[in-house]
Amino acid sequence: MDVFEKLKILTDAAKYDVACTSSGVDKKASAGGIGNAAACGICHSFSADGRCISLLKVLMTNVCAYDCKYCVNRRSHDTPRAAFSPRELAELTINFYRRNYIEGLFLSSGVLKNPDYTCEQMIEALRILREDYRFSGYIHAKAIPGADSTLLTRLGMLADRLSVNIELPSQNSLRLLAPDKTKQAIFSPMGHIQKSIQENARDIVKYRHAPKFAPAGQSTQMIIGATPDTDYQILNLAEGLYKKYRLKRVFFSAYTPVAEDSLLPAPDTKPQLWREHRLYQADWLLRYYDFSAGELLDQQHQNFNPYLDPKCTWALNNLHFFPVDVNRAAYRDLLRVPGIGVLSAKRIIAARRTCSLRFEGLKNLGVVLKRARYFITCGGKAADGFKISENTMLHSLLSEKTLEQYRCDFSQQQLSLFDQTPPINPHPGRVYEDACASGPNLLL
Repeated sequence: MDVFEKLKILTDAAKYDVACTSSGVDKKASAGGIGNAAACGICHSFSADGRCISLLKVLMTNVCAYDCKYCVNRRSHDTPRAAFSPRELAELTINFYRRNYIEGLFLSSGVLKNPDYTCEQMIEALRILREDYRFSGYIHAKAIPGADSTLLTRLGMLADRLSVNIELPSQNSLRLLAPDKTKQAIFSPMGHIQKSIQENARDIVKYRHAPKFAPAGQSTQMIIGATPDTDYQILNLAEGLYKKYRLKRVFFSAYTPVAEDSLLPAPDTKPQLWREHRLYQADWLLRYYDFSAGELLDQQHQNFNPYLDPKCTWALNNLHFFPVDVNRAAYRDLLRVPGIGVLSAKRIIAARRTCSLRFEGLKNLGVVLKRARYFITCGGKAADGFKISENTMLHSLLSEKTLEQYRCDFSQQQLSLFDQTPPINPHPGRVYEDACASGPNLLL
């Protein structure tokens, strides 16, 4: 099998891994070297200056000793197999880079023979790139669960970012669909990577030219929809990973049926893209808006609303928190207003130091008044001539596409946003979610 046949097989096998995003590291080639890494670089997208940034996303091999039911590369699945030698992969990467096809490498692998052997093959490929070709471009490598910690350290010294995929959100799901994997085998390398990153950061302070271990940090991925795990379980796990392991990102991938198995959803099941989207929105709230998982979901309401984003749903279920006066509210309170983002909240804080803000000026600060006007006042006053009604609020908070779907789903019933009395805190009732409960279940 020639190298291009291998490339076709192994790039196709790598497409299900979504943990591929901005590099998060700035690095320039030394004299005589090639390749640079920019923190703004994004896989298969565009940077701020309009350049297309791309990575060669490929597996070292799709031969795998494991038999994870959800994986297209599991050992019991009938699929064409291939494997790169370290030299083949390194030369392919460099040739693509020189032709300006790519600007970096995303390398993962099936488990060939055992985790240690697979990790050694990946290390050798990256060593050739870094030392023989003096390649300084961005490299994201997937750590192999179960590999020796010494090998993970060597891998981290060659790669800019490491990731260990959790894949399934619970131990029960792992036991059922990935019997060769254990919770300990996944979290142990995560802990080692985090410890090495912290130790390396201290060394860099002491020794300016000390080698950097995974300078862009680590990430992980979870598959959504292959098991009965709820959004509540998934989001709480993500929050715990951010706190304990200081992950850069938790990625969510809607399960795509690739093979038949009695333990998996039917082959004609559509990927739960709406659910994936809601989890990414909630993840953003955790990382940048100072929300906690317990505020967005609870034991009684374990899945996100398919019609409203998590921030709007929280606002509707916590109307006692509003209205917020933009001239006096704290930064954290401004972030909880639908229609006000991180940048617009900072602009509000800066602008009100010199003048009293009015509704006419908020739009210039980036505030989406179509949403925010229901939840804010300026100097204690609501917008002139503005009256709140259920229909106007609903139309403003829903996108046009979602609104059309909403009309179709509820055309036969009368819906009220405020037809229930919210229970006492700490877990206010999901008023809007409860009202939508009789509609189609788009989550599970």
